[in-house]
Amino acid sequence: MLDRRKFLQLGSTLSASAVAHGATNLNARTEVPFTKLNVRNRNQNRSTLICSQGMVATSQPLAAQSGLDILKTGGNAVDAAIAANAVLSVVEPMSNGPGGDLFAIYWHQKDKKLYGLNASGRSPGNWNLNAAKDLGLDQIDPYSPLSWSVPGCVSGWEALASRFGQLKFSDLMTSAIHYAEEGFPLSPVIADGWIGRESSQYSNLYRTFCPKGARPRFGDWIRNKDLATFFKILADQGPGAFYKGEIAEKIIRYSEKVGGRFSMSDFENHNCDWIEPVSSTYRGYDVWQLPPNGQGIAALQILNLLEHFDIESMEPNSAQQLHLFLEAKKLAFEDRAVYYADMDFADVPLKELISKSYAAERVKLIDPDRAAQKVAPGRLKSSSDTIYLTAADQHGNMISLIQSIYHGWGSKWVPDGLGFALQNRGELFSLNPKDLNKLEPGKRPFHTIIPAFVTKNKIPLLSFGVMGGDFQPQGHAQVLMNMIDFGMSPQQAGEQPRVAHFESSTPKGTRSTGPGLVGLEEHINPEVRQALIDKGHRVRQSTGAYGGYQAIWRINDPLRYLGGSDPRKDGCAVGY
Repeated sequence: MLDRRKFLQLGSTLSASAVAHGATNLNARTEVPFTKLNVRNRNQNRSTLICSQGMVATSQPLAAQSGLDILKTGGNAVDAAIAANAVLSVVEPMSNGPGGDLFAIYWHQKDKKLYGLNASGRSPGNWNLNAAKDLGLDQIDPYSPLSWSVPGCVSGWEALASRFGQLKFSDLMTSAIHYAEEGFPLSPVIADGWIGRESSQYSNLYRTFCPKGARPRFGDWIRNKDLATFFKILADQGPGAFYKGEIAEKIIRYSEKVGGRFSMSDFENHNCDWIEPVSSTYRGYDVWQLPPNGQGIAALQILNLLEHFDIESMEPNSAQQLHLFLEAKKLAFEDRAVYYADMDFADVPLKELISKSYAAERVKLIDPDRAAQKVAPGRLKSSSDTIYLTAADQHGNMISLIQSIYHGWGSKWVPDGLGFALQNRGELFSLNPKDLNKLEPGKRPFHTIIPAFVTKNKIPLLSFGVMGGDFQPQGHAQVLMNMIDFGMSPQQAGEQPRVAHFESSTPKGTRSTGPGLVGLEEHINPEVRQALIDKGHRVRQSTGAYGGYQAIWRINDPLRYLGGSDPRKDGCAVGY
């Protein structure tokens, strides 16, 4: 069992003290806050990676190594993240790629400031509620061209590179071109999620990713010549070619052929936005998320509720801790279903939702002994597969980046000759005209992907994320409890078994009808399972695996990074 002394309190206290007193070095006896951990009884935990010059953590080793190569050749954290994301588009294509969206939180060491980037795309200009009604739709088919929104990923790469990058954009595409053209061996977790003959009705998808007519297996050699050509166009012409050049033209022609709603103006008018991250505190730590159209503030709402309970005194993954977490999640997600939407179109009560006073009222609804059987949103004034990566460099810059095409393989539609699937994020619009997240032309749909960051006393501490659709705010709260309440290292915090809650109301317009369903991972104690049932939770019989986590923790004077990577994925944290 790990020693529960708080490594993170030590690390943040030392960093803040050094800044406050102008110190340049820390006491050698207290430089690394992990020395109290009992490494002989760590079960299946990996070692936490520690290094000083730079670090990259991703869900696939080739992508992590490509990012690290960029750092070693003079690139910074932004350069490394873009290069790693591009390689992930090749080696993990069911989860991310140029056909999807991107969000990021970036700590710029020179400015000593966090920057937020929303590079999510908008609905087509000729797609609206009346058009959906004319088609007799009550919801948007996730595997139809009607689920497409303009891909924002490449605009995010361009914005990050032009504002903060150090290397030429073409240099950042080199590894992606190499792996797409020359090939790579398929890693095991990704191989398990590869398509097979069941997707043969999506002809371009099947032809691109099963070129031999059968589902590839772990270790098989994979090439994607169309994707290599795509990345060469970006390298030669710049990322603008995606929106005002031959790539956009190919997507529009394909959309017209298969019944999509895209027009050239949708791409020409696309832009991503630099936005201010928002935060709330959890036991003295500032936890940062991006505001809606994403769901990041749900994690802040959960943590605001949990702060009212003495989590530290409980055993990790005990029935009492998990019960309180599940009840907090249920409350936050009912608000998520009603109030989260594109803030350019909807009056989202952002400040109220993440306020401590609102949490103090909502927490009264949590019974420490019984699961709520029906949960409602608060009364406020108001009109799936994903990749997460994080990188840090020798200058102290850190980036938290998440990118996705939503469902596994997105919409399953691959434009002719481009080698990547288009996202189906537009499936998340509600077709109820009374909902804030209703379908409107040029509007961003509700989003599940959320990067996160933690600071204390204005000192950067942690860049992290947990991929996994609706699970992401749940994963954020669980790994932060593991670190802040239970004193686990970044690696240990991500390896602990997790729980997930399902069947809350959604921003698509569906409403919960009961207490929902609880999923447990394999290593949750059977006695805990029974105790949750006794408290009134509906628990799945089968176990699952929830989320995919990467993290980098920073310690100053001298600068060091400590990395964690989720064993639920193929990836790793690498550094030098």
